[in-house]
Amino acid sequence: MILADLFIGFLKVGCFAFGGAYGAIPLIRDVVLHYGWMDEEMIAYMIAVGESTPGPIMVNMATYVGRTQAGATGAAVATVAVVIPSFLIILLVLGILKKIWNHPCMQAVLRGLKPCMTGIILATGVNMTARNAFVLTNGAPEVCPAVMTVLLAVVYYGSRRIRKGGISPILLIVISAAAGTVIYGIQI
Repeated sequence: MILADLFIGFLKVGCFAFGGAYGAIPLIRDVVLHYGWMDEEMIAYMIAVGESTPGPIMVNMATYVGRTQAGATGAAVATVAVVIPSFLIILLVLGILKKIWNHPCMQAVLRGLKPCMTGIILATGVNMTARNAFVLTNGAPEVCPAVMTVLLAVVYYGSRRIRKGGISPILLIVISAAAGTVIYGIQI
């Protein structure tokens, strides 16, 4: 039963995740919460880990959730389920793309999807920032996450003023990991 749930849940994610990784995060979140595979905090952690590891976040998340729920078989089932729709769509698109790409209806669809994906990505970023930067502990706001968020934003946007391309995302991830280690300490 769990393998069928993993397959169906991540097949839905794979079918409806337009706009890349950030567009998929709300879908992954909904599926994972619906089935009770993770809570909000664990999802936020896995998004951070999924972004800092090689590979697409949808595949990383599917593999991790599948592994935690049903071992290696679950990881394989969830990963295949999330990849199948993209694979089939690419095969289909390659076959007909040359014929319809310049058609006005196709261009209208693409122009309509762009603002939708922008809105979904923006809403996801604002939601994740609000949930993780403004944490309440025992009813009182925790200062460290908000300070870290502001400092990382200053580093990121400040580097864009100094250097044309700004700071490397990889370096920003390393800086945030080091800051988290220093601030929160390593708990073994």
